[in-house]
Amino acid sequence: MRYHALACDYDGTLATHGEVDQPTLEALDRLRHSGRKLILVTGRELGDLMKVFPQVGRFERVVAENGALLYRPATGEEVLLAEPPPAEFIVALRERKVRPLSLGRVIVATWEPFQTIARDVIRNLDLELQVVFNKGAVMVLPFGVDKVTGLKAALAELDLSLHQTVSIGDAENDEAMLNASRCSAAVANALQRTKDCAAIVTQATHGAGVAELIDRLIATDLQELG
Repeated sequence: MRYHALACDYDGTLATHGEVDQPTLEALDRLRHSGRKLILVTGRELGDLMKVFPQVGRFERVVAENGALLYRPATGEEVLLAEPPPAEFIVALRERKVRPLSLGRVIVATWEPFQTIARDVIRNLDLELQVVFNKGAVMVLPFGVDKVTGLKAALAELDLSLHQTVSIGDAENDEAMLNASRCSAAVANALQRTKDCAAIVTQATHGAGVAELIDRLIATDLQELG
């Protein structure tokens, strides 16, 4: 076996309008039964993810908050992979009427066009923070934290590497992960720039596209890609 793990984004990839349908869940089970590992890599906060996706136990590891938090479903353990921003950053955003404003364990999230204010506050406070986009969503994270760093942490716990991993996504914040994995895929509904990063573009959208990739992975181990 060449590929031992599938790293999958949630919103817009595995999920349609925040939900994963039964055929997609069955495809995830097929991949697990093939002996491969599933890793979910999402920008969502963990509590929010658990509410909309109670089947998270199908995954060996979950990377939440766009790389800032690692979750072990089998034990319920959470591991912070970065430090949260200082309280003064949150206070400044609230003073400048940034709404909505969602606070995770590390991530601070809002929506366009508030990235301009976020960048101003980061600059004014001289903070080592970055702004990351996801189809209109705006995420603020410590500099250097992304889906690749989170995925590496998850793979290390499973004694696997990026060289043994296929990743699939749909948006800007997935591109680092796609570029770092040995093989990458984008679902048919992905942004064009994200498709351009991928070795495979599925014919189907969302979860059906993930299922399409899974069945191809099980059938050929993607040997046809060389």
